[in-house]
Amino acid sequence: MTRSVTNNVAEAEESAGPDGRCPDCETETVVHDPDRRELLCDECGLVLSDEPIDYGPEWRAFDAREHEQLSRVGAPLTQSMHDRGLTTTIDWRNRDANGHSMDAAKHGQLHRLRVWQERIRTKNAGERNLKYALSEIDRMVSALGVPNPVKETASVIYRQALDRDLIRGRSIEGVATSALYTACRKDGIPRSLEEVTAVSRVDQREIGRTYRYIADELDINLEPTNPRQFVPRFCSELDVSSEVESTAMDIIDETTRQGLHSGKSPTGYAAAAIYAAGLLCDETIPQRAVAETAQTTVVTVRNRYREQLEAIDRSPTA
Repeated sequence: MTRSVTNNVAEAEESAGPDGRCPDCETETVVHDPDRRELLCDECGLVLSDEPIDYGPEWRAFDAREHEQLSRVGAPLTQSMHDRGLTTTIDWRNRDANGHSMDAAKHGQLHRLRVWQERIRTKNAGERNLKYALSEIDRMVSALGVPNPVKETASVIYRQALDRDLIRGRSIEGVATSALYTACRKDGIPRSLEEVTAVSRVDQREIGRTYRYIADELDINLEPTNPRQFVPRFCSELDVSSEVESTAMDIIDETTRQGLHSGKSPTGYAAAAIYAAGLLCDETIPQRAVAETAQTTVVTVRNRYREQLEAIDRSPTA
């Protein structure tokens, strides 16, 4: 039975004596080598620990390319693939291990293997459903430009909905889009319902209805979206100064404390705060440009920024 490195080092320290001296040369030069995981004497080279455990590979790599060539493991498991990435892939190039082209008989055999391998991957309706839904999530994630952890979260939410039989009577695209929107909110990635609808194959009403149903059935409790999450991205797209961004954040913080944001669209509220900040900082920002960036209407921006400026004037800290 193997022992842990900690136990080996502790035993070696005991063998070194209570004063930490080397039992061979009796010098106080006993050191610990973290690379080799050994306790040794720096003076005479005596190794005091025995049977060190090395959990790393037996090879060494000095760059990323060499590491990829020497590694003998595959990609990590992922929830964003219906088989979690464990399926064997048959190459389509019809070449052997040496790169030589195969004969016609081998071509036919490989073609039949690919057909059966594809059938085995999706052997029932549930797996075909999951495969299509996860491909839809992957497509929308790429279009929205959100990070991979959001895709993983959305895949887990869809799997839970499929296991609970929540897909029955609803479209696969609607549930997949709702899972992605839920994942964006859960992971704190600011994407509005309008932005998600723009890359989806279903309308906004169905997404909202399915999202509320999925969140309720899976007991997913999400806090209301904070409008300040949208400010950095909107300001970057509008190419405004950092002073405007900071002022917009202050406007949102102050008006949120007064409860002015309750019941209002977070994207429209953030857009109005940016426009109001531009007025306070003497920086011209067209209302139409702000509205198009936030995917809202000019009327919404106009009404919200006036309410925000009035609230700031009534604030005791203004």
